[in-house]
Amino acid sequence: MKPILRIPPALRNPARRSAMLAVAALSCALTFAPSHAQNGRDWTADQWVGTWGTAPAGPPLETATQNFNNQTLRLIVHSSIGGNRVRIRVSNEMGTTALRIGGAHVALRAAGSGIAAGSDRVLSFSGSGSILIPPGAAALSDPVDLTIPALSDLAVSLYLPGPTAATTIHGTALQTNYVSLPGNFLGAATFPTDRTITQWPFLTEVDVISNGASIVTLGNSITDGTNSTVDTNNRWPDWLARRLQITRDTGINSRLGVVNRGISGNRLLTNPPLGSLAGRNAQERFDRDVLATAGVRYLTVLIGINDIGNSTPEAPVTADDLIAGYRQIIARAHAKGIAVYGGTLTPFEGAGYYSPEKELVRQAVNNWIRGSDEFDAVIDFDRVTRDPANPQRFNPAYDSGDHLHPNDLGYQAMGNAVPLELFRGIGLRGVSAPAAAPAPAAKAPATVE
Repeated sequence: MKPILRIPPALRNPARRSAMLAVAALSCALTFAPSHAQNGRDWTADQWVGTWGTAPAGPPLETATQNFNNQTLRLIVHSSIGGNRVRIRVSNEMGTTALRIGGAHVALRAAGSGIAAGSDRVLSFSGSGSILIPPGAAALSDPVDLTIPALSDLAVSLYLPGPTAATTIHGTALQTNYVSLPGNFLGAATFPTDRTITQWPFLTEVDVISNGASIVTLGNSITDGTNSTVDTNNRWPDWLARRLQITRDTGINSRLGVVNRGISGNRLLTNPPLGSLAGRNAQERFDRDVLATAGVRYLTVLIGINDIGNSTPEAPVTADDLIAGYRQIIARAHAKGIAVYGGTLTPFEGAGYYSPEKELVRQAVNNWIRGSDEFDAVIDFDRVTRDPANPQRFNPAYDSGDHLHPNDLGYQAMGNAVPLELFRGIGLRGVSAPAAAPAPAAKAPATVE
């Protein structure tokens, strides 16, 4: 069953959106014609676009902190789009002391910790081979020439010359990464591994030069991919990236990077306990994880179930609380010309923090997402993943076993449920429809079944 793709009447109102949609009567397909200079930028020209990204969190409790000293990290990431020029973003945003990066390389991965012959490139920062990043800050590397295929594995190596605590880290990488024996092994084809980790310390983004744009997927563990199989890239944003690469629809730009900003345990409204790797709430991290992403043009939002699940009688979270939070994200994205697509909250009956009262909040939130017309479109993840016989529970075929997170098949179903028509042309803002297919008069929302 495909999700509802609802086209809000607001999108047919030039006073509110300065945009028009062409809706074919039989197919309900969307047609977008790009505005080539939205907000002063030419979105068809070459620019930096995120091909991979993650959201930093921390700092963890001292007893749970990864520590390195005179060691090299080899971090494996999976590109969404390709390019011939690359740069990385390294973060010390959760640190309280300066982070010294003694050197950095990027290469194509061969297998395991190995790199492909001839692909290793030395990275610099502001013209220097090393950098000292102040606490609370991030740093972009200088660009280097390297041909990166779409959907390929990259090896980013960081040398940490002194004692270094991984206070800025993404905890649920679901990817095997490598920590060396003592020494600088940045360009080593054969990497002397001391241990492996399944976190991404410090590295938060890889960009390529492209004439496309970025899709940021903002969310919690269900976007982060919790309970999917390690080293397989089975998160739902990974499946969306694959589909964008193989689409035969020439109206949809295959040069759309997918940057996953999901954090396991993350919430829309409140922050987790001290020492958690669940990250700052989505409103607090919005500027860093959405607006600072290279080439961002689209945003998907799937967050709120942890707010509901962790709600208490003493401090209840209401649907109105969550709706106010969504409205803030929508307004801040629209202020930067970013189209925002809302995802309905997936079922959670049987999960540890479920209650019938909390289910009523989830249903109220989903009813608002579907019916409010405030998101630019709706991706009905709830409809895709629920059990037809018991809509409050996950479809058993898609349930990882905890009744909250999908399994690999469930993540694939979610990724396949995102209508690619949402990414036709450049975006919703400043769009004009072809004269041959005028938008219909305002009436009940259109759907794609």
